[in-house]
Amino acid sequence: MPVLARPLRLLALLLLCALPADAALRAQVEASLVALAPGEAAEPGELVVGLRLVHQPHWHTYWLQPGTGYPTSLDWQLPPGWTAGPIRWPAPHRVYDTAKNLAGNGYEDVVILPVTLLPPAGYDPATPVTLRAKADWLMCKDVCVPGSAELTLELPAPASGPARNDLIRALQNLPQPPPREWEITATPLAGGKTIRLSILTPRASPTLASEAWFFAGDAGIAYDQPQPRIAAGLLTENLVLDLTVAGYANPKPTRLTGVLTFADGSAYTLDTPFASPGPSAVSADARPATFDPRPSSPAGTASSAPGASAAPLTALSFAAILAAAYFGGLILNLMPCVFPVLGLKVLGFVQQAGSDRKKITAHGLVFTSGVLLSFWTLAAGLAVLRAGGQELGWGFQLQEPAFVFALAAVLLAFALNMSGVFEFALGATAIGGDLQQKQGLGGSFFTGVLATVVATPCSAPFLAPALGAALALPVATGFVVFTAIGLGLSTPYLVLAAYPAAVRALPRPGAWMEAFKQGMAFLLYGTVGLMVWILAGQLSAERLLSVLLALTGLAFALWLYGRATLPGARRTKGNRIAFGLSWVLAVAALAYGWPRADAPDEIVWEPWSAERVAALRAEGRPIYVDFTARWCFTCQTNKKAVFSGPGSGEVLKTFRERKVATLRGDWTNRDPLITAELARWNRAAVPFNLVYLPGQAEPRTLPELLTPSVVLDALRP
Repeated sequence: MPVLARPLRLLALLLLCALPADAALRAQVEASLVALAPGEAAEPGELVVGLRLVHQPHWHTYWLQPGTGYPTSLDWQLPPGWTAGPIRWPAPHRVYDTAKNLAGNGYEDVVILPVTLLPPAGYDPATPVTLRAKADWLMCKDVCVPGSAELTLELPAPASGPARNDLIRALQNLPQPPPREWEITATPLAGGKTIRLSILTPRASPTLASEAWFFAGDAGIAYDQPQPRIAAGLLTENLVLDLTVAGYANPKPTRLTGVLTFADGSAYTLDTPFASPGPSAVSADARPATFDPRPSSPAGTASSAPGASAAPLTALSFAAILAAAYFGGLILNLMPCVFPVLGLKVLGFVQQAGSDRKKITAHGLVFTSGVLLSFWTLAAGLAVLRAGGQELGWGFQLQEPAFVFALAAVLLAFALNMSGVFEFALGATAIGGDLQQKQGLGGSFFTGVLATVVATPCSAPFLAPALGAALALPVATGFVVFTAIGLGLSTPYLVLAAYPAAVRALPRPGAWMEAFKQGMAFLLYGTVGLMVWILAGQLSAERLLSVLLALTGLAFALWLYGRATLPGARRTKGNRIAFGLSWVLAVAALAYGWPRADAPDEIVWEPWSAERVAALRAEGRPIYVDFTARWCFTCQTNKKAVFSGPGSGEVLKTFRERKVATLRGDWTNRDPLITAELARWNRAAVPFNLVYLPGQAEPRTLPELLTPSVVLDALRP
């Protein structure tokens, strides 16, 4: 016995130390009931009672739609004849842990959740009555702890002092219906993945001009995504927000319901059916603003994806496009395959026309017409390609993931070409020498045509954005953009044709041109990054990973092509094999990454919570739980193998027929609830998958590596 005495005393000491710590955690929120006098209620015969929660610093509880966690609830035990209404939720705010990670929607400091009670007919306010209620909440800081309290309230005993003032203030500040003069529309954009909330009012409104945030009342809008504000031109009294639809929303929302809050403290309830997609209600010069209402956090960058709206093209933005197109064409002349030819062309004009400046200028103008005709031909070809489809407005194509992916792939290829990874197989200087021998105005015209063709391989990095703009612009506007590029390319020829002596002022071709070209490639790499960023808002995490791997594969294929076609390299068997393999790899990469429409049987995931598991088990539904993270490569492999690989059709069919609920615990960022759940199963890593079957007390745990057959076996009774 003495041998066991010391360990037992140590265990008892540890237990005693643990109890105060647990009690301290549970004391971070103090709860009480407060009431107004019966005559102070909004309606005769009603009684207003509030659940008063006092939070310790940095602790918070949750709103009706918490984002994470679960909302506070009240379970009343009332005398016979009494009835209680629902909680009248005050406007929430975004709550954070001490590291400024967004934790959801909720309350801090002191909050009162009012409830309206209706006494029985003939109730005498002077009659003593005891009201009882059980309050449950989740309180979080860096950890989350469930809290509860059995509360009583003796009537008549109306609140007084600070508690009464808090209750009156809470009732005064409850969200209100929006003013009648507000014209509110909610329009789905980007295939239903974004909802544009627009509020127009005929008079200036300081409220609408202040910072705003929308809290969805049905979990249809992602709580953790930025809500970029779109500036509505000169109409600063208007408000336009782009709201991201939650990927876990099921079913997808058809109305916009929730609370719109403003920095001035006002809050309004919204319940608006979705309008048909179409032109935005904002003014003609709507453009993304830089306002981001969220505090800084890892995901705190807010901006509006280009093409995410159908906003009309404005005179200012069109002028910017034309300026970029013109200077892009002008810069083409500095490319290594164009610049050495420039002086030769102008000297050729002089030799053909002698010293007659008018004739030299005429050659320059005809040369320019050949360049413009070439670009117009290219624009016409694009117009023919679009003729079979519907005429689309500005930016609409960038809402299509396939278009964005194709543009990213083309830009990446051009950027790698500029970096010297591979070369287009055209000898610009040799062709330029041949063009110099052409005679007459017809020769100058044909020179302009061929000069454009010769410039195209080198100019592709600057021509690609124009191609993208031309596909996104109406046909007539696209022709104007191509005209600006042609004029930019032709400008040096026109200037030098008018002043031939200026040819001597041109710098000599040299290594600086190659350095310039490689430096300009980084502009295109940045544009590729922008395209990928747009795709991140259009595709699921799994499909975005496929896009990134496809672009990597394309880059490797182009590198292999460059190695097989080095200038002066012998055409050996190895080079021929590498050449053919590069094309196969390029096609395979593009096919692998090409964004496809979601399959009708695609799994829709709900966020995991212990409460949701309990609710689904009470309904008798089978449950598939996937604890995963983006940084977990095995997790991504499992998802592809089970839900989109060979054999996935049987899995999707089984899930549909048996109405399997699918819950996902995303551990990409630290989540104390998921960490605790993993620890409960003696796990400290992901992937971890569970299958709950009706009638079975314990779930079935799945192995780390999954196949369709493993999942199907686990679902069998």
